Amino acid sequence: MAPFFESTRDDDSGHPPRIVALIGVDGSGKTTQAHRLADALTEAGLPADYLQNAGGRAWFGRVAQRVGAGDAQHLFGRRGWPVVESVLRWLAIARTLVRARRSGRIAVMDRYSYCQYASIRTQLGRGRVAERLARFAYRLFPAPDVTFLLVVSPGAAYRRIEARGTDHETIEYLTRASASYASLPEHDSFVLIDGDGTEDAVAAQILAHLLPAPTVVPLPDPRHRPAEVAAA
Repeated sequence: MAPFFESTRDDDSGHPPRIVALIGVDGSGKTTQAHRLADALTEAGLPADYLQNAGGRAWFGRVAQRVGAGDAQHLFGRRGWPVVESVLRWLAIARTLVRARRSGRIAVMDRYSYCQYASIRTQLGRGRVAERLARFAYRLFPAPDVTFLLVVSPGAAYRRIEARGTDHETIEYLTRASASYASLPEHDSFVLIDGDGTEDAVAAQILAHLLPAPTVVPLPDPRHRPAEVAAA
């Protein structure tokens, strides 16, 4: 089956990536860094769009609290929520890939299919039918040209989530989520970014991987100037 948005970049071609994904546990800084990266690439002359692929966990979590269900998992059930989340994220990725193909700009993805595989592992464990079904459905989507995994300590992620005050995760959940990302078979293809640093430090790591260092043209050495110039 042909993908919605084919990535045709050749890593040796020198061309910029067409799809860049930022993934990681909640509180790792994905959204902040994806926004910054899209802006930085555009300023560098590489037009890019920020595109979000949320699975609805935060939104349904707020709904669940209003009706006294606690969180999204309790609202839909332990086995029901991963299915709902998988469908919602599939629709989100399909929409953003179509939008990216139409615009022709670099797609900076805030979350991607790997986030769903990790979410299923975190909630249900490895080797589950739910992950196999998700992988079957998500095979329609191309692998990003570059995938940045923001690696952050559970404690730092927890403090960031609490500081924003819009949702809540436990240290235990964040620890399991971090282990789930590390266990993915695609893990070796990810570019690992230390997410515990400041926003500027994390952004610098990401840009250093994507953008070449500025070309420095050395000044001519006066000891080796042509004879006619030296005699002038």
